[in-house]
Amino acid sequence: MDAENKKEKLCQYMEQLASEDLVLAFSGGVDSSLLLYLAVNAAKRHGKKVYAVTFQTRLHPPCDLDTARRVAEEMQAIHQVLQVDELEMEAIRTNPVNRCYLCKHHLFEKLIEFAKNHHVDRILDGTNEDDLHVYRPGIRALEELGIKSPLADCHVTKKEVKQFAEDFGISVAHRPSAPCMATRLPYGSPLDYELLERIAAGEEWLHEQLGAEKNIRLRVHRDLVRLEVEKESMSLVLERKEEITKRLHELGFVYVTLDLEGFRSGSMDTHLKGENNR
Repeated sequence: MDAENKKEKLCQYMEQLASEDLVLAFSGGVDSSLLLYLAVNAAKRHGKKVYAVTFQTRLHPPCDLDTARRVAEEMQAIHQVLQVDELEMEAIRTNPVNRCYLCKHHLFEKLIEFAKNHHVDRILDGTNEDDLHVYRPGIRALEELGIKSPLADCHVTKKEVKQFAEDFGISVAHRPSAPCMATRLPYGSPLDYELLERIAAGEEWLHEQLGAEKNIRLRVHRDLVRLEVEKESMSLVLERKEEITKRLHELGFVYVTLDLEGFRSGSMDTHLKGENNR
């Protein structure tokens, strides 16, 4: 099925879903923003409500919440914020291989409770087709809890999501993905707030220097920080290596390296390639 047919199918599916009130797990990223745009427009035609619910957690930087608030306001959605501290759970603090499953289960149980309190039966999230083909153990939690994923159901890829968002004039169409900060550490490395805050500060500074729409990750291995950037940004990093190294040293990172393979989503999962989402 080509992209235009997928777009039409997605729009029809969202029209059907919005015949009832909806709750959408809303991060302010391009996936959930596309769904929010379609859901709000369809819900208006049906006289229904869409609750865009953002998790404010210790594993996501504050700028994510700011973006979610702005986009929800642009779309005139009902925006709600749920405060959640994932690291209250010892099983998550130890950062096991199934961390994403445990975390998703914890977060979406809170979302289900919110939906029940607002008399809503349909809960959506922004999982897309590409997510089904990499290591995403959180998807099993969504399935167990009965969460609907319209993008995945309509086989819409990440590239198509960005194209559709641009077609509809959504302001975050080219916003880079922003997965939880725990993905910056190898599995088994304990999740420590102070370290995660230093990583977030480093990435925020690098975005200011290299571009807000660039994909940037600081992956930390004990005393070493491995900088992943898009390959077209590598020459700029090398030109400014003294400045970058100085700033990362100030943040407490002892050794600073540039990953020659460049940015790639899920690079901490390379040893799990035989695994699946189930």
